[in-house]
Amino acid sequence: MNIDVIISADHIKEEYLENKTVVVIDMLRATSVIITALANGAKEVIPMLTVEESFKKKMELSKLGIPSLLGGERRAVKIEGFDFTNSPLEYTKEKIDQKVIILSTTNGTRAINLSLKAKKILIGAMINANAVVELLKNQEEDIVFINSGTNGEFSMDDFICSGYMINLLCQSHEHNLSDIAKTARYIYANNSDVVQYIKNARHYNVLKALNLEEDLKYCCKKSIVDIVPIVNKSSKTISIISK
Repeated sequence: MNIDVIISADHIKEEYLENKTVVVIDMLRATSVIITALANGAKEVIPMLTVEESFKKKMELSKLGIPSLLGGERRAVKIEGFDFTNSPLEYTKEKIDQKVIILSTTNGTRAINLSLKAKKILIGAMINANAVVELLKNQEEDIVFINSGTNGEFSMDDFICSGYMINLLCQSHEHNLSDIAKTARYIYANNSDVVQYIKNARHYNVLKALNLEEDLKYCCKKSIVDIVPIVNKSSKTISIISK
């Protein structure tokens, strides 16, 4: 299969994604939140582009008697009136079990919504990388790893996460990698200590300055969650792929 990497949401060309499987990555922190929330019992996650749309969706669900919670950030800071920030550590089973999470973030939920022309959209991060790769091994479509990036720009953290997954994919089979996919694999292969590689990244240091070191530690852990979220393109919701 062919494997490619897109370096930020601003670089997504929607037609290019047609008939391909996409893995959206925003390891710091939106996709780590989605994976964690679903692993801890959330009914589904709804990725929203704007704060206004998020509040509207919550009202719609409330009228239907569906319990929901608002989560997300703007510039890594909690949104006023939301229940949670974008910290995966807040999404505990006690708080979110069987509830719908309405999530709106600066980068990750935007990348997801821009990927809807893909044949299949999976949600990936360091924490579920091996589960994603095991699923990808059993398909025929070309794969595009979409890095959400930071405010439209390249992000070292998402790039090395792509490299980690590509490296895992290539351990058992050789695939046709684009130049940027080869580079991502090379970066990971030579920097398997992820924290040491991304500690000078701008977004990493923004989170560190906000005293979010525990989030950073969690999001950099490799393959600790054994689920793969998938986007239902018709409803624009995210749930766990049934095993």
